[in-house]
Amino acid sequence: MAQAKTLTQAELDQVLRFVSTKKYPLRDRALLLTSFWAGLRVAEIASLKNGDVLNEDGTIKHEIRLKASQTKGGVPRTVFLPAKLQVELAAYYATRYCAMPEIPFFHTSRRMGFSANSLCQWFYWTYRSAGIAGASSHSGRRNFITTLANKGISVRVLAELAGHKSIAVTQRYIDVNPELMRNAVELV
Repeated sequence: MAQAKTLTQAELDQVLRFVSTKKYPLRDRALLLTSFWAGLRVAEIASLKNGDVLNEDGTIKHEIRLKASQTKGGVPRTVFLPAKLQVELAAYYATRYCAMPEIPFFHTSRRMGFSANSLCQWFYWTYRSAGIAGASSHSGRRNFITTLANKGISVRVLAELAGHKSIAVTQRYIDVNPELMRNAVELV
């Protein structure tokens, strides 16, 4: 099975422009950027509840503590949210009307939460409709890991951020590209 496509910045911008024209532009933007900037799996994104993302005062947390039931490996982990993602999540959350901690953070058109499968399909159709071939629900996660690798973050740190038990798994996520190779030879 082919790995998910990593997107260029121009392709990500193209998808973000596309979702800005949709019915739920702030939700769609937040979904995409949660994948790209926090590296969460689609099932982890779908499982998020308000209480996972929000502090008691309604502000966005700096860290999301995923329970074992929310992760692929059944091991709890902490997901660190960059400041720029916190801003995006806050903008989306301002469109919500219910603050109960147990309700899904991301809503569907029926105001229910996404299942992992329905969110996977949402990503597929969003990329396809935006004109990006080969992208999938895992593209943001691959981009997250590859982008950090391009910036010199060690594979051990990447494995922890991704929730991988093995750095060999993390290494398969890193897309070798001209930018990475250019940065490597500059170290000589």
